[in-house]
Amino acid sequence: MKIIYYMPFKALDHPTPSGDLIIGRGIFAHLSKEHQLEVASSLRLRWLYRRPGLCWACLLEILRITRKYRKESPDIWLSYHSYYKAPDILGALCSRRLGIPYLLFQGIYSTKRRKKLSTLPGFLLNRYVLRQANLVITNKRRDYKNLRRLLPEDRLLYIAPGIYPEAFYPDATARTALRQSWGVPREGKVIISAAMFRPDVKSEGIKRVIASMITLKAAGKKFLLVLIGDGLCREELEAYARPLEDQVIFMGRIERNEIYRYFSAADLFIFPGIHEALGMVYLEAQSCGLPVIAYGDWGAGEAVIDGETGLLSSAQEPEQMTNNITYLLEHDDIRRKMGKNAQAHIRCHHDIEKNYAILSETLEKYRKASAS
Repeated sequence: MKIIYYMPFKALDHPTPSGDLIIGRGIFAHLSKEHQLEVASSLRLRWLYRRPGLCWACLLEILRITRKYRKESPDIWLSYHSYYKAPDILGALCSRRLGIPYLLFQGIYSTKRRKKLSTLPGFLLNRYVLRQANLVITNKRRDYKNLRRLLPEDRLLYIAPGIYPEAFYPDATARTALRQSWGVPREGKVIISAAMFRPDVKSEGIKRVIASMITLKAAGKKFLLVLIGDGLCREELEAYARPLEDQVIFMGRIERNEIYRYFSAADLFIFPGIHEALGMVYLEAQSCGLPVIAYGDWGAGEAVIDGETGLLSSAQEPEQMTNNITYLLEHDDIRRKMGKNAQAHIRCHHDIEKNYAILSETLEKYRKASAS
């Protein structure tokens, strides 16, 4: 099957890592194993409606793409991620001009964006895009619920987010080596967190982790906090963490294909996930056998089973996150059981090969329907 693939918010080769980029690349990599995929364009549509020059560039891309594929039309157009900041006008209009099915993975419908004049154009354009799609696929149950307000259920599909569990596994050798290098005794507790240290909710989340650990240190708890990540706020976060003294290590940025080693050396993963859409890191940590402590208000609730694979609390009660950390540090058997549950949960419900097999079957169904 010949599939045209497009990511309007960020190109496949964009240098800045993010959860959405990981998902977008994962879809492309998986489908490329069985199908012929071509990237439609590297044009980024972020804030299209605020940038007249970008509007003209989008129009020229539509003309270029439709000319290119007019003689040998692809079977399917598949786009990943359309929302008010980057509505997929390119995919919606090109697929219509080419007369092929238009499928949209991770379309988001948020009516609060129509209440502000600054985001109303993005809301309207994105609503048009969603209505043009033959099928909108989502990996978030909250988004599925919102999309039902606009589209009938036969034009919606939920596919759970996934990772390759074999790439995120407990490595006993790495655990021993890293803990020795950190000076952690055999029964010592290592708490780990990971995020980009950028000036927004990511760094605020790390601050809340540090604040909880400062409270625990003041209460006499022994632990080592390992923070993975880098960015503009690193110096600020290092200063904020000074009260932890030798009970915190900033590891800097670790490549994704190496992060399993650091998760293997830890006993608990913590990251609040403030306004986190999903948070692939929760899947990765659980796959390595780590129970997760986070806020349940946002994306962590999609990935973590409260009471079974971790403990979730409300962002309105930050002290409860600290209490949850204390509880799992003090109850080794429960923590280890949650870790085993977490591994099994990822392999059962969030295996990318199993979940994206549904995507392949869906694309084939629309190809056959279009051909007939």
